[in-house]
Amino acid sequence: MDTSTGKMVQIILLPVHGGRCPSSPPNIASRMGKHDLEIQASHLREMEEENQIKLHGMWGSTFTKRVELALKIKGIPYEYIEEDLSNKSQLVLKYNPVHKKVPVLVHNGKPIIESLIILEYIDETWKNAPRLLPDDPYERAKVRFWASFFHQQLFEDMGRVITSDGEAQEKATKDLFEKLTVLEEGMKDFFPGGTPSINGENMGLLDILMCALFGPYKAHEEVLGMKMIDPERNPLLFSWVMAITEIPVVQESTPPHEKLVGLVQFIRQHALQSCVA
Repeated sequence: MDTSTGKMVQIILLPVHGGRCPSSPPNIASRMGKHDLEIQASHLREMEEENQIKLHGMWGSTFTKRVELALKIKGIPYEYIEEDLSNKSQLVLKYNPVHKKVPVLVHNGKPIIESLIILEYIDETWKNAPRLLPDDPYERAKVRFWASFFHQQLFEDMGRVITSDGEAQEKATKDLFEKLTVLEEGMKDFFPGGTPSINGENMGLLDILMCALFGPYKAHEEVLGMKMIDPERNPLLFSWVMAITEIPVVQESTPPHEKLVGLVQFIRQHALQSCVA
């Protein structure tokens, strides 16, 4: 198990008899008693638990992917715990009793929920590079605005495109493409040169959100039979996705294409069948 903590060292001072150390240490267990040892062992386990970083998630979750990428690009060791969303563990229900969803980040024995909140927590707790949010208050506010746009607008429209059919899907697709055009214009302020230069050392919050949502664009296109990020319609967004998907840590974190296709197909089929029923 990976942790970000050091080792706890205990030093036991033994009494010296007649100026000489005894040939062997006394029986600590007999002096402390079984109950005292159990209390000490429990205390050590609690301290060990507090120093761990754990991420409860689901491999195909866009929200989990956001947190995974943030931890990895910052080089933060953690233990990943895969959750079965059809049979959620008692820990998820305990840590997130309101929404009962993943991801859940547990740090120092305390749970943090909601992916955007977790990302900001990570950036504020581990201030090493790359910083996910700018230090300047105005630039930070701009990033937060577009992060909200990703979270509340693009993700919902993308979900409707995948889970609908016929006229409903056509409307959802139209809405998504319109918002991608808005995003294209907005990102020109962040990439004045027109070509994003992204690597594992300068990835920020918006790069993570873009990667988590549109990184699997090939799986989306294969299942839906349409181009989601078109190089002619959205050249800046397309080059942005291309740059992100070339980053080694992103490639290492991306599930196999066939597995992603299977997940998108399952979500789509389940949603369409539910509508018919």
